Order: sequence, then structure tokens, then C-alpha cells
Amino acid sequence: MNRSNITHFVLFGFSDLSDKQLMLAIIFLVVYLIALTGNVIIILLVKCDSKLHNPMYFFLGNLSFIDICFISTTLPKFLVNYFSSRTTISVTACITQMYFFFFIGNTEILLMTVMALDRYVAICKPLHYTVVMSWKTCYMLLISCWATSSLHSLIYSLMTSRLSFCGSNIVRHFFCDIPPILQITCSDISVFRLVIYTEGTLMVGGTFVAILMSYVYIFITILGVSSLVHQRKLFSTCSSHLTVVCLLYCTDLFTYMRPSLSSNSLYNQVVSVMYTAITPMVNPFIYSLRNNDVIQAFKRLNGSK
Repeated sequence: MNRSNITHFVLFGFSDLSDKQLMLAIIFLVVYLIALTGNVIIILLVKCDSKLHNPMYFFLGNLSFIDICFISTTLPKFLVNYFSSRTTISVTACITQMYFFFFIGNTEILLMTVMALDRYVAICKPLHYTVVMSWKTCYMLLISCWATSSLHSLIYSLMTSRLSFCGSNIVRHFFCDIPPILQITCSDISVFRLVIYTEGTLMVGGTFVAILMSYVYIFITILGVSSLVHQRKLFSTCSSHLTVVCLLYCTDLFTYMRPSLSSNSLYNQVVSVMYTAITPMVNPFIYSLRNNDVIQAFKRLNGSK
């Protein structure tokens, strides 16, 4: 097979909205700054407030760190490209961006599963919580999330590095993602598709089933509680996590698990914005606005009563 001589890609994101590029750049910049601010505040609260030194908030602080890393893999490159009028990215840099995008994104998925299991133990097995969710267990679970995701992402990066590009080098997306890359390759992508629909489904589907089963048992336990006040408190504790899970998994499934995987459109890019930018931005607000412990910690951080 003739290998490609292409050394650079041209990121042609939101090409259908060429007359609104400035507005998009400003919106993305604002979203990025809000996401950084919100997640940094959550990390500071968890780090500085002793009342938040427990597994639930330990994982929440790590989720905020992951959100900062996740949004930083895509939006800064888009903003730099726009304000410098450079839209090119080397093939090596593209594959590197793809690796970290999937690495951090899948770490978030695994961490969401761990957080669901943490809630299951806390609500369904409260007497065993301190033993089961010891600090050693928490650190081991966190390390497992990062290590598993690293191997998962390495598979896709290595497969992408072996693709050939014989024609266009225009990537119709604002960052390097699998669907737009597969659209312009001249290599046989049947194996790539097979890996996505098997290994990818195992990763996303397996974690989703684990979260779903955890919440089935959680809801059964909550409904068995006689006190309505206690029920509302338990439901409030779980609702934030469920909201974030729905946002993350719905957009992920719409992007990677559709039959027309290699197609590209404005729709695909809008869906991508939801999980690459909007979700990391709203996560701190979802977890803080309905969480009295976080609100009180924020007041203490500001010196309020």
C-alpha cells in the first residue's frame, strides 16, 4: 500500500457557520473560563475544607480535575487557531490530541462508575462504608481508572497512526476525533469499526450497566426508608450524579455508536460541544447548587457564617 505523504491536517470546524466564527470563539472562550473557574473552586473546597475530606468529595474533586484536563484538550487549540488564523495541525499532534482526548474522557466515564458504586455502598451498606471505601481502596480505584483508560486510548491512537491519507487533508471538525478522521482516510476501516463497536461498547456499555444496577439498588433502598425527609435527602444526593451521567452518556452514544460513524456534519460538531465543553462547564454547578455541604464549604472559604 502507498503510504500517505500528508504531514498536516487542516481543522475546518464549523465550516457551515463561517460568518459566525468570531461569536463562536468568544462563546468558547467564556465557556472555557467558566469551566476552569468552577472546577478550580470545587478542587479548592475539597482540598481546604476538612468536612469534605471523605470518599464522596475526594472523587468529586478528582472529577473536577479531569473536567479541567478534558476541556483543555480541545478548546484551547480551537481558540489558538482562530485568533492566530492558523488552522493546521500536524499528524503527530493530531494523534496526540486524540490520545489525550480519549484518555481523559474514558477516565471520566470510569470515575463516574466508581462514584455510583460509592453511593451504592454509602446508601445500601452504610454500616460497612468506612471499611469498604477506605482511603486505600479509593486511591486504588482512582489509579485503576487512569491505567485502564490509558490502555484503552492507546489502542485507538495506534490504529489511527496506521491509517493512510491519500486525498484530502481537511478535517471537518474543531478537534481531532475519530469520525472526521475516518471520513478522509483511504485505508480499510472495517477493523477500526469492529474495535469501536466491540471494545468501545464494552467500555461504555459495561460502565453504564454498572451505574444502572447501582442506582436500581439505591432506589430500592431509598423507597424502603420510612422518613420522607430522609428520602428527599438521599434522592438529592443522587440526582446530581445522575444528571451528569445522562449528559455524558447520551452525547457519547450519539457520537460514536451510530451506524454512520464516519459521516460528519454540523450536527456531529454540536453534539461534540456538549460533552467536550458544556458538560465540564456545568458539572461544578450541578454538584454544588443542590449540595448543602458544598454550599456551606464555599461560605466557610469566603469567611461567611
